Amino acid sequence: MRHKSLAGAGLLAVAALALSACAPQAPEAPSGGASEAGNDTLTIATTTDVVNYNPLIGNSRSDYWVTNLMYPHLLSIGDDGAKEAQLATEWGYVDDTTGYYEIRDDMTWSDGEPLTAEDVAYTMNAVKQDQPSGTFYGQMTNFSSATAVSDTRVEIELTQPDSSIVEEIGFWGNVVPQHVFEPAGSVAEFANDGSDGWVSAGPYLLTNVQAGQSYTMERVDDYPLVEGGTPVAAKVVYRVYPDVNTEILALQSGEVDVIANSLPPAQVQQLQNTDGIEVAEVTGLGYAHMTYNMQNPDLAKVEVRQALAHAADYEAIRSVVLQGQAVSTGSSPLMPVLSKYYDDSISEYAFDPDQSRQLMEDAGYTADADGMYPVSFRLIYSLQDPVTSQWAQLVKDGAAQAGIRIELQGSERNTYLSQTNDGDYDIYAGNFAIMDDPVTNFSLSYLPGGAINYTYNDDAELNALIAEASQTFDEAKKISLMQEAAKIVHEQVYDNVMYTQNLYVAYSSEWDGFISKPSELLSIVNPVSVASAFRVAE
Repeated sequence: MRHKSLAGAGLLAVAALALSACAPQAPEAPSGGASEAGNDTLTIATTTDVVNYNPLIGNSRSDYWVTNLMYPHLLSIGDDGAKEAQLATEWGYVDDTTGYYEIRDDMTWSDGEPLTAEDVAYTMNAVKQDQPSGTFYGQMTNFSSATAVSDTRVEIELTQPDSSIVEEIGFWGNVVPQHVFEPAGSVAEFANDGSDGWVSAGPYLLTNVQAGQSYTMERVDDYPLVEGGTPVAAKVVYRVYPDVNTEILALQSGEVDVIANSLPPAQVQQLQNTDGIEVAEVTGLGYAHMTYNMQNPDLAKVEVRQALAHAADYEAIRSVVLQGQAVSTGSSPLMPVLSKYYDDSISEYAFDPDQSRQLMEDAGYTADADGMYPVSFRLIYSLQDPVTSQWAQLVKDGAAQAGIRIELQGSERNTYLSQTNDGDYDIYAGNFAIMDDPVTNFSLSYLPGGAINYTYNDDAELNALIAEASQTFDEAKKISLMQEAAKIVHEQVYDNVMYTQNLYVAYSSEWDGFISKPSELLSIVNPVSVASAFRVAE
C-alpha cells in the first residue's frame, strides 16, 4: 500500500505579541501510479445505517463516512495531529480576536454553483445561531461571527482570544451549500434527507439509499483535490452488515472491497496472512475510556470514582482484548502521540481491588456478608464495538473483586448514542477517534456544558486552567497549564483513559492507491483516499 500525503502541513504559528499568519500551501494531488477515471465500483462495508444526512448534526460513523464524501472540510490532519490544507489553503490570525481562512477558488457544488467564502461564512454563522448538537457547535464557544470578505477569504470574529479555534473548527466543521441549506431554515432541524436530491462538493454524490442495506454514491467529475481532477471509481457503495465478523466474511468472498471499521485485534494477524487481503496500519489519535456520571449521588463521591478506577485491570485489557496492540496513556487524556503535551509523571491507576475496598469504606459504605457494597452501576456500551464489548466484561469482573456490582447494558449503536446524549447511564464506556488539540478536547470533555462532558463535572480550578490555556498563544505556557489540568482530571477521575492504539483496516489486494489518515473516522475512507483508489490491473 502506498501512503501518499497531502503537501502543506503546518501547525498554528502565532506570535505572542504580533500574531502572524499560518500560511501552508494548498494540498497537491497524489502523483504516480493512479489510474484514470474508470467504470469500477468501490464497495465499502459498515456496521451502521446513516442516522443524519445533515453533516452539521451527524454523529454515527456511517454519517461521517457518507457525508464526508459530499461536504468538504477546510482542513485535514496529519499523523501527529498537525492540521493540513484541504479546502483552505492558508489560515491563521489577523489579531488575537480575528481569525481567517483563504480557500481554494476551483471548487464547485455538483449543481454547478461555485463554492465560495460565502458558503463557509454561512455554515459557521448558522451553526452558531441554530446550535445543532455535535462537535462542530461544541467548538464554537468563543466564536462570534464569520464574514466573507472576498470570494476566497473568510474572517471570523471571536468573543475573546482563542488560540485553538481556527484550526479546530476548520478541521471538525463541514462546509455546506448556502443555497440549499438556508432556504430549509434551521440547520439544527434540516434533515437533508435527499427528498429533493443532494448537492455535493466532494468526490461523490449520494444517489440511492436502501436503509439497512446500502448507500450508493456516484462520482462527481470535478474534484480538484485528486490527480486529474476526477475520482477514479465511478461509484462508491457502502453496504451495511450486522457486525465486523460478517464484514470480514464479505471481504474474503469478494462481496466488498474495503472494511471501513477498524479490525478487532484478534483478527489482525489472521487477515495479514490471508491471500487477497491487505491490512493497513492507521495512526491512532484517540483513546478508549470510561466516565462516571456524577449526577448519580454515589458517583459524585471522588472516593467511589477512584475505587472504580482501581478496580479495572488495564494491563489485562490491553494484553488479552487488544492483543498487545494498545499502550497506556498513564490514565491521562494527554496521550503519548501528542508528544509536546505528554506528561509521564502521571501514572496509570493501579489495579488493586483491596485499595478499591478501602476507598469504598472511606466513602462511608459497608460491605455485606458476601463482601459486596450496597451500590450497583449500569455501564453502557455499543454492541457494534467488539473491543469495548469484550473489555466491558473484564471491567465488570474486576469491580466484582472490589465488591462493586456493575450491570452491563450493550445496545445497538444508535440506541447507545441516544443514551449517551440523554445522560442515561451510570458509566459510559466507549472511545474517541480523534483527540487532537488538548485545549479543545478538555473544553469539550470537562467544562460545564461541554458537548462530551459525560461526567457532568464542574470544577472551578480545572475550568480556570482550561480557560487560561485557551487564551494564551505562548506554547510553553499552554503546555504547562494543560499538564496541570490533566493532573486534576487524573486525581478526580473525571475521565478514566484506558489506552490508546494504532488501528488496522483491511481491503482487497485488487485495489490500491489509498491514502491513510489518522483515526477510524478518516483511515482509508477519507475523501481524497476514496477518490484516489483504483483497481489494480490484472
